[in-house]
Amino acid sequence: MGSEEPYMSTSMHDKFQISHMRSEHWEKVANIYSEGIATGNATFETKVPTWEQWDQSHLPFARLVAIAGDEILGWAALTPVSKRSAYAGVADVSVYVDSRARAQGCGRTLLNALIAESEANGVWTLQASIFPENVASLELHRKAGFRDVGRRERIGKLNGVWRDTLLLERRSGITGVDKYDKL
Repeated sequence: MGSEEPYMSTSMHDKFQISHMRSEHWEKVANIYSEGIATGNATFETKVPTWEQWDQSHLPFARLVAIAGDEILGWAALTPVSKRSAYAGVADVSVYVDSRARAQGCGRTLLNALIAESEANGVWTLQASIFPENVASLELHRKAGFRDVGRRERIGKLNGVWRDTLLLERRSGITGVDKYDKL
């Protein structure tokens, strides 16, 4: 799959396509990330990292953008949950959609493509840590097969306030240990 080719086209949503994220997408991706940070309900982060920082902290595969024309409507990516080899097939999910593109299937399409990419790369467990107030994200993940694992009370502070998160998890549909051996 070449980086110039779309990852996939959506038959339900011909308004956008899903493509692999490239460094030249970063400015628009960072703007969407900043918008999510500003809501106070998307992440514990308080500032957008540089491309280099973001690039180093995310897995090299499953970095996706939803594009309509020359506009990026959203993005999705994976971060490893641990550096320990036993957790090589476990990744944390990020999905962010521009406020103008919400409730149009963009997040669902990005998350489904991210799931497919993760499984193609041997990831057997996806997890998402979501603020309870982020109802739309919780609904999105649950519809994609994530299940509630538990509530992490006072797990971190955001702007000086303790916040809870709900931990959701999705196990891969892949069968066979061989798929995991390439990690």
